[in-house]
Amino acid sequence: MSAIADRQDHSLQELDRLAELAGEVIRRARAAGASEAEVAASIDTGLNVNVRLGEVETVEHTRDRGFGLTVYFGRRKGSASTADLNPESIQATLDQACAIARYTEEDPAAGLADPARMATDFPDLDLWHPWAIDTAQAIALGQRIEAAGRAHAGITNSEGASVQAGESLSVYANSHGFVGRERGTRHSLSLSLIAGEGERMQRDYWYDSVRAPGDFMGAQALGDKAAERTLARLDARGLSTRECPVLFAPEIARGLVGHLVGAVSGGALYRRASFLLDHAGKAVMPPWLNIVERPFLRRGHGSGAFDAEGVATRDSALVEGGVLARYVLGSYSARKLGLESTGNAGGIHNLVVEPGSAEGTAEDFAGMLRRLGTGLLVTEVMGQGVNTLTGDYSRGAAGFWVENGAIAYPVEEITIAANLRDMFAGIRAVGADVDPRSAILTGSILVGRMTVAGE
Repeated sequence: MSAIADRQDHSLQELDRLAELAGEVIRRARAAGASEAEVAASIDTGLNVNVRLGEVETVEHTRDRGFGLTVYFGRRKGSASTADLNPESIQATLDQACAIARYTEEDPAAGLADPARMATDFPDLDLWHPWAIDTAQAIALGQRIEAAGRAHAGITNSEGASVQAGESLSVYANSHGFVGRERGTRHSLSLSLIAGEGERMQRDYWYDSVRAPGDFMGAQALGDKAAERTLARLDARGLSTRECPVLFAPEIARGLVGHLVGAVSGGALYRRASFLLDHAGKAVMPPWLNIVERPFLRRGHGSGAFDAEGVATRDSALVEGGVLARYVLGSYSARKLGLESTGNAGGIHNLVVEPGSAEGTAEDFAGMLRRLGTGLLVTEVMGQGVNTLTGDYSRGAAGFWVENGAIAYPVEEITIAANLRDMFAGIRAVGADVDPRSAILTGSILVGRMTVAGE
């Protein structure tokens, strides 16, 4: 039996225990002279099974604990952490954090978030769905997924199927008196396949990621999807260098939105390392385009009532009518910029890119291909060629050449390049084919013109 399937659900009691420990350590930190203190404690439990060619490759059970403490002596900060929750280790962590704080330089931006911004409402966001699957069942599921994919004619090998079940408990507490408890589950299935032989060989994959196991696509459907994607890449060609419209598939399009988030995040801004520096209130995208943060989506991958500092989250536009409505800030970066936290310490909470176009239509994937007309569909990007300072974008890519709204043939070994500023401004449409497997929820994104470098 797995650790997940074999035990009763004691998550609420464990959260209470973590909260009690966090409160006690904060009291001891204050007694040691700290003016402020905060604790983040977590317990993560998981089962991970990998199957290849019908045989078990790995079985991994995890139970990881973390305890991080930050103390402030005025504006001097010290942090320490441990994976051991025994009293001796906790005391050593406290002593180390206090010692560090006493000898560090003062930082005017250091300190806890504003106490008036602490979350007070903690709705049930339906994030807790333990998967009662044992090791034997996980192996059998992985074998079914892989068998479904390998059954397709033309599939010549497999890199394996993976079945993962995970539970996470976390508590954040600080000396303002705030105590926030969170529990969530994340489960995933994946399959990677190979088609063809020798120089014709191609690899592709598919996966699903959910909060609740009942939301998974079926084993057969996942195997079919991985096989279809892999077989579609056979006989891929190169392209001559050209300029053309580019359609980013939904799972790739969310990376573009991620580049926007990175450029408007506090760290890049106060270091003056962003091409969108001083762009709040300015147009960065077409006037029909809206991007909204929605922290309270039920079963959302990024849902949460508070951020990593206890600040209450809220529904809030990031891009409204094409205009950058705000930055993405925690308390430290906000103070460095002379602004206020946006409740984004630790990251974003479900960023929704609303489907649409200048004509007001929101189309499915087939409709987005028709809108592309003749150009490049990108289904994979490679390399790290994105410069947040300048906005220059240049990455290896693979996908499909599209003619008259229909896929003509697969392409590989090409590079796509432009500047993110021009790419964002040149978005022609966002599809309704939303990929739900991430905290960035977007459909495919059509960019009007990029350089495609090939042969």
